[in-house]
Amino acid sequence: MYPLPYRATIYGGLFPSKSIIVSGSVSPSAQRFHINLKAGNNTAFHLNPRFDENTIVRNSNLNMCWGSEERHLPCGMPLLRGQPFTIWIQCEAHCFKVAVNGLHQFEYNHRIHNLLQINLLEVDGDITLANIQA
Repeated sequence: MYPLPYRATIYGGLFPSKSIIVSGSVSPSAQRFHINLKAGNNTAFHLNPRFDENTIVRNSNLNMCWGSEERHLPCGMPLLRGQPFTIWIQCEAHCFKVAVNGLHQFEYNHRIHNLLQINLLEVDGDITLANIQA
C-alpha cells in the first residue's frame, strides 16, 4: 500500500506512448479523489472522480487559474464506491487517453504542449492505493 497523499517524480517527463497506471480501491464512503499530472506549479491534467456528482471532472490549472471543466462520460461513471479500480493514462501527441478497468473512457486534449515539463504525479483522496506505474 502507498501512503496518501502520494507524490512521485516522472523521470524524463511525459511523451507520446508513455503511460501512467494507478490501481487501488475506492473507499466505501468515498466522495472524491484526484490524480494530478504536474509541470512545476501548473497542473497539466487533473483527473477528479466525484462520487457525490457521479462524474469524472477533467481540467488543468495553468498560471494559478483553472480552465474549463470537462465532465461528459459517454459510458457513464465507471468507478464505484467500495470497488477496486485501475486507471490507465496514455500520453499521446495531442491528448491523454484514459481507460478505467480496461475500457476506454475519454480523451483530454493537452493544454500544456511541452510534455517533457510534466514530471510530477500526485494522487490523493478517498482511496487505498495498491500500485503505481509511472
